[in-house]
Amino acid sequence: MASVTESIDVAVPVSTAYNQWTQFETFPKFMDGAESTQQVDDRRLHWQIKIGGVQREFDAEIVEQHPDERVAWRSTDGTTNAGVVTFHRLSDTSSRVTAQIDWNPEGLAEKAGATIGVDDHRIKQDLARFKEFIEDRGRETGAWRGDVQAPNSGR
Repeated sequence: MASVTESIDVAVPVSTAYNQWTQFETFPKFMDGAESTQQVDDRRLHWQIKIGGVQREFDAEIVEQHPDERVAWRSTDGTTNAGVVTFHRLSDTSSRVTAQIDWNPEGLAEKAGATIGVDDHRIKQDLARFKEFIEDRGRETGAWRGDVQAPNSGR
């Protein structure tokens, strides 16, 4: 399993950063390789991605989500991946977004890319594009403020 953790500071309040992140269907606007992301319901997403010329589709489930704090997911079929994005208040007008993603590279090219840090660079660039997207807008395109409890969570 490969893993990457990257953070970026954004000049918007934590609620604005979080609200925008919950608008999964906008991911292709800032996420390289995401061709489409369809939100099936409050917990399920369908992804179409193209990375290195390889087209893939997979479904993912939101396994934990708490407003202004975190969104965690795992794939339910197709490309094996899971992750969490956390949101941290730095001030009234700035926040830190941290993405931790784990996946199972498939094939020699993906395994080599994970080994030499191509994936780390891709995630860092995706976060930089998210920063540009949300800071240029100054406000979110929408929001979903629902709460999804982690399995076996007493929260």
